[in-house]
Amino acid sequence: MASPPTTPDAAVHAVLDALGIAYTRHDHPPVFTVEEAEAHWRDIDATHCKNLFLRNQKGSRHYLVVAERHAAVDLKRLAAQLGDDRLSFASAERLAKYLGLTPGSVSPFGLINDPGHHVQVAVDTTLRAAERVAFHPNVNTATLVLSPADFQRFLGSTGHAVRWIRFDTPDVG
Repeated sequence: MASPPTTPDAAVHAVLDALGIAYTRHDHPPVFTVEEAEAHWRDIDATHCKNLFLRNQKGSRHYLVVAERHAAVDLKRLAAQLGDDRLSFASAERLAKYLGLTPGSVSPFGLINDPGHHVQVAVDTTLRAAERVAFHPNVNTATLVLSPADFQRFLGSTGHAVRWIRFDTPDVG
């Protein structure tokens, strides 16, 4: 009998491998923000994303928001789109409790740590048209690249309902 994965990224690799999802891994130094990561993404041909872990005002609902890295995520507008009250960033404690992650490692792959489906998922519609998408594998020292179709297949495998939302993406020069 095989032993269970011992690291967060090994658990992600095990899930993707079990689903037959092809991916490419790129290792890099630890990064905590999109700005820090961009220096390491230059040679990775993919649409890179930012991942936000949010809560509603009462703390009764939690959201994982996955958006193209340049997307303008207006929390007031997003709350209205989700039919919720004011949204704010959730604490590191809530992130650990609901997704089993630490700050800097927020990723849609954290959904594997939420079998109770406590976290609602909102994904940028522009990711469907990308050639490849890139996310941390639940650690901030690597980036995984996969196809949007495989990303959607992964999301479907988690059992979480996914809301596809259009964010305004500003032109970047």
